[in-house]
Amino acid sequence: MNEIELSTVYLPLLDEVYKNEVKTSVLDGDEVTVRKGQNGEIKVAKLNMDGLGDFDRKSGYTEGNTQLKWETVKYDKERSQKLKVDRLDNKESLGLMLAKLSSEFLRTKVAPETDAARIAKIASVEGISSVEEDITTGDEMYKSLRAGTNKMDEDEVSTSNRILFITPTGKALIDDLETYKSKSVMSRFSQVIEVPQTRMYSKITLENGKEKYGYKKADDGVELNFLIVEKSSTVTAMEQYMKYFSPDQDQNGDSHIFPYRNYNLYGYVYENKKAGVYVSKKKAII
Repeated sequence: MNEIELSTVYLPLLDEVYKNEVKTSVLDGDEVTVRKGQNGEIKVAKLNMDGLGDFDRKSGYTEGNTQLKWETVKYDKERSQKLKVDRLDNKESLGLMLAKLSSEFLRTKVAPETDAARIAKIASVEGISSVEEDITTGDEMYKSLRAGTNKMDEDEVSTSNRILFITPTGKALIDDLETYKSKSVMSRFSQVIEVPQTRMYSKITLENGKEKYGYKKADDGVELNFLIVEKSSTVTAMEQYMKYFSPDQDQNGDSHIFPYRNYNLYGYVYENKKAGVYVSKKKAII
């Protein structure tokens, strides 16, 4: 197997596992809203337009300003890991081993970190709707979700693409309510996605990989109850790369080596669409 074969056969596998395991992948931009840039940059589409003016039968239409421009933003982070499998430990075909290795790595390491980093960044954007509250009962969760949807309704946020990210515990509180209550509040969302509490923080720390790996809740971070995002208000993006070196190419050992790297835009909230994000945070313990 060479690097060309790896790119054509296994990178699509990475993308498939990513879409299945990363809860926030629904926020990823497409070619209409996101373009790859250079030197660690990405281009994000921004649309601005003026409102209506009076029509004049002599001069005709008012001439407002309509702009579709591409704003260049930096990726938030580059993350990597060098996966190794000893030559003698590889008792299966190389292709099967890589499929299992990459799938497990994305599922257990990349997906949780990516979700946690995205949710923390979006939830900490200045100017979004944010409340601090401790929720322990179904009625409290119902009232809190209702407050969030009411706020978005009053701010004229579209109902067609509102996504609710909520912990399994929080979702269970709603599920255990009377049917009419749970249905009425959940009908205000186009998607309800359960995200483990370990990915739902207001702030995280990404370990640098020198002594520790992965991520953890920051000392000044708190757990989130839920996060509501209207899809057009926010965009996320990630590029993934993986290479392969055989044991014969391993200069420091005798292993199959799979260097993995990704570029991340954890979350970009449009300046004119901050009303499309609503977060409920647990109160900080003082």
